[in-house]
Amino acid sequence: MRMQIQYQALVEHFGSQKAAANALQVNQCTISGYVNGKWQMSEKVAARAQKVTGGKFKASDLCSSLKEIEKLYT
Repeated sequence: MRMQIQYQALVEHFGSQKAAANALQVNQCTISGYVNGKWQMSEKVAARAQKVTGGKFKASDLCSSLKEIEKLYT
């Protein structure tokens, strides 16, 4: 559920699912799937989100596998 909240906040940052999809270079249906809990964001898309938001959204907060890797180094 926490990831879905992050995904929804990301959509709100861009203003719409379509705008988020364009910024992250994915389809709008992919964004819808994130928000609705159908799947999780890949490492690549999460890293892209961190970059295009200027770090407002951390890749490790958007992708559970990156969160696990982060835990190994902290």
